Amino acid sequence: MAQSDLTRVVEPACRKLAEQQQVELVDVELAREGASRYLRIYIDKPDGITLSDCETYHRAVMPLVERVDYDFLEVCSPGIDRPLKKQKDYDAHVGDQVEVHLYRAIDKCRRFEGELLGLDGDQVSIMTAGGEMKFTLKEISLCKPVIVITEEDLGDEQALDVE
Repeated sequence: MAQSDLTRVVEPACRKLAEQQQVELVDVELAREGASRYLRIYIDKPDGITLSDCETYHRAVMPLVERVDYDFLEVCSPGIDRPLKKQKDYDAHVGDQVEVHLYRAIDKCRRFEGELLGLDGDQVSIMTAGGEMKFTLKEISLCKPVIVITEEDLGDEQALDVE
């Protein structure tokens, strides 16, 4: 199945199921890793996704993806540092620190970090220490939030007590 078929046929069925189960369909991808093909479906919800949510969705989605040629089906959380792909992802992270990875280097650099100013059309703008930078979506291989975990975030838990 081509990526266009995945987008045209499989994604709408997955989205409808997600709505029925009151979760958000974040992404559907068919990825080749070695000799295996992985059909990955990322789901989320405002208070976070649980293993039980993933299991329930997995069981329900299996008959909907029978036509897809894959070796492994994974239903999972996109993670706290989920890549920004759609307008709503960029809108939700305006003002946050992000990492932008490029396909081709600019001044010998392929990774930039800065405050996300937004996505306007196909232009992503960030404010770096050196000033504002703009990249087209076609130039970006990955854009994701920068996650910084402090001891305050850990609460009463000890921060990696390795002895």
